[in-house]
Amino acid sequence: MSSINIRYLFIYLSWHWNSDRSQVGNLVGVYGHITVLSIPHGSVAPADPITYNNAKRPTLSVTKTFLWNEAEVPQICGDQHDFWVIINLCPSWFYTNLSPPSSSKVQHAFHLRRPAKENEYRTESDSLGEVKVPNDRYYGAQTHRSVVNFPIGGTCERMPYPLITAFGTLKKAAAMVNKEYGLDSKIADTIVKAAEEVISGKLYNEGHFPLVVWQTGSGTHTNMNTNEVISNRAIEMLGGKLGSKTPVHPNDHVNMSQSSNDTFPTAMHIAVALEINKSLLPNLNELYKALDDKSKEFKNIIKSGRTHVQDATPLTLGQEFSGYTKQVELGIQRIKDTLPRLYRLAIGGTAVGTGLNTKKGFAEKCAKKISDLTDLPFVSAPNKFEALAAHDALVEVSGALNVVAVSIMKIANDIRYLASGPRCGLNELILPKNEPGSSIMPGKINPTQCEAITMVAAQVMGNNVAVTIAGSNGQFELNVFKPVIVSNVLRSIRLLADSSKSFTERLVVGIKPNKKRLKKYIDESLMLVTALSPHIGYDKSAEISEKALEDDTTLKKAALKLGYVSEEDFDKWVRPEDMLGPN
Repeated sequence: MSSINIRYLFIYLSWHWNSDRSQVGNLVGVYGHITVLSIPHGSVAPADPITYNNAKRPTLSVTKTFLWNEAEVPQICGDQHDFWVIINLCPSWFYTNLSPPSSSKVQHAFHLRRPAKENEYRTESDSLGEVKVPNDRYYGAQTHRSVVNFPIGGTCERMPYPLITAFGTLKKAAAMVNKEYGLDSKIADTIVKAAEEVISGKLYNEGHFPLVVWQTGSGTHTNMNTNEVISNRAIEMLGGKLGSKTPVHPNDHVNMSQSSNDTFPTAMHIAVALEINKSLLPNLNELYKALDDKSKEFKNIIKSGRTHVQDATPLTLGQEFSGYTKQVELGIQRIKDTLPRLYRLAIGGTAVGTGLNTKKGFAEKCAKKISDLTDLPFVSAPNKFEALAAHDALVEVSGALNVVAVSIMKIANDIRYLASGPRCGLNELILPKNEPGSSIMPGKINPTQCEAITMVAAQVMGNNVAVTIAGSNGQFELNVFKPVIVSNVLRSIRLLADSSKSFTERLVVGIKPNKKRLKKYIDESLMLVTALSPHIGYDKSAEISEKALEDDTTLKKAALKLGYVSEEDFDKWVRPEDMLGPN
């Protein structure tokens, strides 16, 4: 039976609490309870341990109550398990001219791996020497060093899944091409098999790719993580010893004819292109179709327009929705317009773009293999110096995503404002009732899909700022902000894809017009007076509108009272159905 000493956990908590709140104080004591979720060693841990615990689905749950200080450090015992530790804290503080934080309780979740026993480690080495790596992990020394040197952000900041699977595609393609250039067929074929496990996501989900975004800006650590995992998995397949680097070497074989400087940007392009094509564009197309259907459904419903959030001349609800439809259509086109540059791959440029240590034709053959594996028209970048030193193609993609976010912000805000009410708002649209809206106000329903997707839009706009700054920071022959670029672009794609699908299915398709309210507004609109302007002039028309507003009466009554128009002419000229287009 082994034990996990969690002293370091509370040291971390002290730092985390203070840094989060910018307090100049020290956590001197903690009283609370700890819930331990025991997960079979090597199994995939839950993505959200707190929800996992609340759902009462842990393999094992143990609760301990404790008072922590230097004299008493609790031990969590376990053997064949990792742990998710959920801690509810009531901190005691020492303050210097500071008031306690407003909240005296906090909940944290941490993933603790059971310490491996001495015989559960293996020795791996790199150019800096030897390190010990857990036997149940395929990664090697360089990955381990990155884990130790960059403990930034925790598991939620792991390198994105699509990037790692894209690396698998790249390594598979490179092995196939290197086989053509003389790489031992047995080694090449085994690399291909191991790479396929990376492509499937199996090895990512099992924890063999632990590195975070915040590492070297070239992404070298993740390239080596991939090389080490594929190398050791291939060695295992061939009956060899993990960590021996034989018969499959991570650099000499898996990384043959490659550099991190060309593999990482290649994987960036593969990942982004795949995510755009398989999730974002299909979901945006569904949103476009749903809005287009509503535009056609509402084509004969006349309503009052609004400019400057004030009453304006009439249009149809269908015309209003056609504007939303066109915004999404153009957004889709803008994204598609970025793809030709995205399909250009850096592979073959190696360290600085010259192609040193590759064979002639390697770049083109590798791009062709990747194209065949993904069914996307990837090609070799015509200028590898640009492909390594700049990532304008991804900045362009992010810009297109930003425009989509801007469009979505406008569309979703319009819809929720048009649906405001039901008694004290515009109430022109009736939205689907998805869930109760208030914990205190019975019967309240909120436009939650609009709120969610507008938050997504705000996040995408923020991501674009980060990508823009990162894209501008290529120095000489290499941009060293690659991980932050690709992680933000991939996050924007995922958020837009998921939110647009949810927005379409749970809101847009269920929108209904409130015809009674729409008719009331158009009947009372003062801006119908615009139809009189060609007949009696702007000034008299304005006077009629002002008179109607002042007397709280209709345009017709005001016009007749002022004597500027006959009843017959008013009825002939002021017809909302005749005001929907050019005369």
